[in-house]
Amino acid sequence: MTRPSRARIRESFERAAASYDEAATVQRRVCARLAAGLPAGLAARRVLDAGCGTGFAQTALQQRYPTATPIALDLAPGMLRRVGTHRCRLAGDLEHLPLAAASIDLYWTSLAVQWCDLPRALAEARRVIADGGALALASLGPATFHELRSAFAGVDAHRHTLSFHAPEELRNLAMAAGFVAVDVQNHTEIAYYPDFKSLLRAVKALGANQLGAGRRTSLLSRNAFARAELAGEALRTPAGLPLTYDVITLHART
Repeated sequence: MTRPSRARIRESFERAAASYDEAATVQRRVCARLAAGLPAGLAARRVLDAGCGTGFAQTALQQRYPTATPIALDLAPGMLRRVGTHRCRLAGDLEHLPLAAASIDLYWTSLAVQWCDLPRALAEARRVIADGGALALASLGPATFHELRSAFAGVDAHRHTLSFHAPEELRNLAMAAGFVAVDVQNHTEIAYYPDFKSLLRAVKALGANQLGAGRRTSLLSRNAFARAELAGEALRTPAGLPLTYDVITLHART
């Protein structure tokens, strides 16, 4: 699957660091669901929050594993600067973790691996998780942002969303990386916006507007935007314009 370069992803989330928390309503709900599935009885000495963003999950992880050393890791230093200074903070890439083998007991990552080469990120996760450790992962499935694809379908042939792995693909890739007891769940989260411009601004505020090869590299004309906006309006509900997150959660052991 085509992904933006790591440099472009880093730059995008650097710019989004200041606006992320206000826009991340769905991301918070996904964190809560992922936390509900964390294993009981795990003797975690070190807990990695991989792709930590502004560190929202750190509180829940510390409450669940109060004696563990928390490690917050993100590709974007701007995000890390918003994580509490009392945490261990690492600037790093999920595809090339700056951690020793078997050094982590719980690897947590929520809505970050969709930006990665997934087999590589899962292989790195398996490398750093000690035997008997756990993986808790949330990613996005193929129906994510289908409203954007629909809105722009009659406007141009460019990509307007990332490509996403299906739940069964994610399960198979985790097993191929060496994980066992792999449990995959799929559910939908929907955010609503008053108008099409607000929806697009929210996507940008989250840093989720980098698409890699096939993206539009020039500005939309006023006419083209109006056509996309009209197509988006056709999807309006009483709650507003919907934006779907096809959420996949995965829990596994080593």
